[in-house]
Amino acid sequence: MLVGVPKEIKNQESRVGLTPASVKELVLRGHQVLVQQGAGAAIGLTDAMYEGAGATIIDTAAEIFARAEMIVKVKEPQPEECAMLRRDQILYTYLHLAPDPDQTRALVASGAVCIAYETITGANGGLPLLAPMSEVAGRMAVQAGAAHLEKSKGGMGLLLGGVPGVAPGHIAIIGAGVVGTNALQMAVGIGARVTILDKNIDRLRQLDLIYGNRVSTMYSNAHTVEEAVLDADLVVGGVLVPGAAAPKLVTAAMISRMKQGAVVVDVAIDQGGCFETSHATTHEKPTFVVDGVVHYCVANMPGAVARTSTFALNNATIGHALALADKGWQKALRTNPHLKNGLNVCHGHVTYEAVAHGLGYHYVEADSLLG
Repeated sequence: MLVGVPKEIKNQESRVGLTPASVKELVLRGHQVLVQQGAGAAIGLTDAMYEGAGATIIDTAAEIFARAEMIVKVKEPQPEECAMLRRDQILYTYLHLAPDPDQTRALVASGAVCIAYETITGANGGLPLLAPMSEVAGRMAVQAGAAHLEKSKGGMGLLLGGVPGVAPGHIAIIGAGVVGTNALQMAVGIGARVTILDKNIDRLRQLDLIYGNRVSTMYSNAHTVEEAVLDADLVVGGVLVPGAAAPKLVTAAMISRMKQGAVVVDVAIDQGGCFETSHATTHEKPTFVVDGVVHYCVANMPGAVARTSTFALNNATIGHALALADKGWQKALRTNPHLKNGLNVCHGHVTYEAVAHGLGYHYVEADSLLG
């Protein structure tokens, strides 16, 4: 198969779809790989390294989209990239379609076979291609929140870990999945007072056994969320409904009653956000203020640590990339139900139920398109 890797064009996005090591894996299996000039340069992956792995360097994204049978990216295609997709071409990347009707419309119109990293499932449950970026984002959430609590960044001027004789700050983490657990590790590490909320009692029990009296675990409901949010100096939102829009667990009314200069970090913003007051921001301008509360809602948080994120992501994505290239998309999806769960749009149809229902499309089962 002819595989193409264009340079990412989303604002402040330096990750790249394939590393030279991943390219080499494909080439060793008899596939050809086209990499756009400078695609990995920002994170130290030079064109020479890609050529050494067996790739061909191409000047423009347009040529890659025109020639490649499969496009491997990191972030969702931007409008000009959607316009270059064609029927039967495989697009393998993060999509996050539920809160993005414009992208969904463009992918439907393209006729392409669009496979989303974030809805591919794992044999042991979970979302293994989303997990590495959730790990990065969860850890970054506390780091970013701590920075924006500084007075110069608009926050209340609070050191989360405190100092001897001064109480530490309070971090409330909503969701005890991959994002929440990684945020929790960072929060405990800096010495903050931490509350983590989730509806999964077994998960809370596990965290309680690990962290003991260093954290407070709370069953998540409207009352406990409000209680934690109003007391917190930093709130991290890490809830996820796979493939669907995130639930708005923190209302505008709660935000209006929070401490002045508090910070909220909405890690669920890729799926629409779990704070009612959230809207997506960029690394260039990461925050905005609502009712005196600083909102950090960067939609590609792991892009800030693009080198670490690229290698972590490739570890998770290369296996399915090889399967798609080796078998073709229909056979690869027929033989792997977990990969099949990644099919979101195909031949002009929406094939992921939560996206179809959320955006008003007729849902078409993936099996009906697999031949």
